[in-house]
Amino acid sequence: MMLGDGLGGERKPLHILASKEDISPRVIAVGDPNRARVLSSTILEKPRLVNEYRGFLIYTGLYKGEHLTIATHGVGGPSAAIVFEELHMLGARYIVRLGSTGALVAHIDIGDVIVADGAAYPVGGTMGMYMGNDSFYPASPDVELTYLIYKRLSNSKGYRVYIGAVYSSDAFYAENPEFVSKWASRNVLSVEMECATLLAISRLRGMRAACVLVVSDNLVKGVSVLSSLDVLRERFIEVGRVIADVLVEYK
Repeated sequence: MMLGDGLGGERKPLHILASKEDISPRVIAVGDPNRARVLSSTILEKPRLVNEYRGFLIYTGLYKGEHLTIATHGVGGPSAAIVFEELHMLGARYIVRLGSTGALVAHIDIGDVIVADGAAYPVGGTMGMYMGNDSFYPASPDVELTYLIYKRLSNSKGYRVYIGAVYSSDAFYAENPEFVSKWASRNVLSVEMECATLLAISRLRGMRAACVLVVSDNLVKGVSVLSSLDVLRERFIEVGRVIADVLVEYK
């Protein structure tokens, strides 16, 4: 039995105070509420703030005539799991995470884009609560949705696009040279904190999900713009539009 099941009656959101009419089946999810503000104001037509409770800013508007939601999931697996579960309760069926990531290999630069074709994650933590600590559950995206996004991004100009595995960490400040060397040697491209949670929960709940990441750090070179993400503002908007195009066309 998974956490929250069998508690009697239909599960209801406790952190997203919105109605099912407020949430589109198609969602772009971001960690930073400021990124949600920027994307909603530049991508959506007639955006409405449908939730701000607990700092989870969620906007719904129109994109090319179709309803689209941009939601904040916060930092780390526990926060993200709450939001993904409650978005599903409210009718979300397609979720694409658009986040930042730290590259683990030298040739991937700040501003490059990584499309995750799978996510490794540590034993324990959020996934341990769902699955138990004695087994691993596949943290893999919807193949078709991921391919369509990767293909569309690859045709864009001005930045490089990679596809490969990422590592979803539970501890932002725990990375060290040994961590970087270990996962880079296993051909893992970058580290972030929420993809595995999204991909596993989406598989559990029957949603289709993908994860697209803009590189804000390179842990090999020791360079970062994470504290000043305005540097990447236009890149996030550009990539966000590509994701939105795929979501509204995807059937």
